[in-house]
Amino acid sequence: MTDADFRRILGSVRDVACLGVSANPVRPSHYVARYLSLKGFRVHSVNPGLVGQDLFGRAVVGDLADLPQEVEMLDIFRRSEHVPGIVDHALEVMPGLRVIWMQIGVEDAAAAERARSCGVEVVMNRCPKIEYQRLFGELRMGGFATGVISSRIG
Repeated sequence: MTDADFRRILGSVRDVACLGVSANPVRPSHYVARYLSLKGFRVHSVNPGLVGQDLFGRAVVGDLADLPQEVEMLDIFRRSEHVPGIVDHALEVMPGLRVIWMQIGVEDAAAAERARSCGVEVVMNRCPKIEYQRLFGELRMGGFATGVISSRIG
């Protein structure tokens, strides 16, 4: 995928399901989901152990089948060996699914190919928070040279 693909995805998707999100604020799944919610994404948390709790302004659900139909992107915070079943289930129960995003360290080429054959875009081994910050000029605040030119001051 190119930077243009990442920009298009992150600029057009509004409803994101985070599978495997934690209620613990120091866990990556929590702070990534929180960041996305602060950037205007509607974040839907999926974790069977947290059903009914409120995270990011919405009740946590226990299964992908319990998500609203308008969810467009699935962000997977599970180990790679769980991906095949997750992808197959998502393709079955998420009618609005446009993007499957696998977090850093999470990959499964066969599952990705099945999703792509159904018209779903797939990102593997990347973080939407990092890509958003990199492409929309926010990493510079942390001292990172992103290559993105911005006229914003401060």
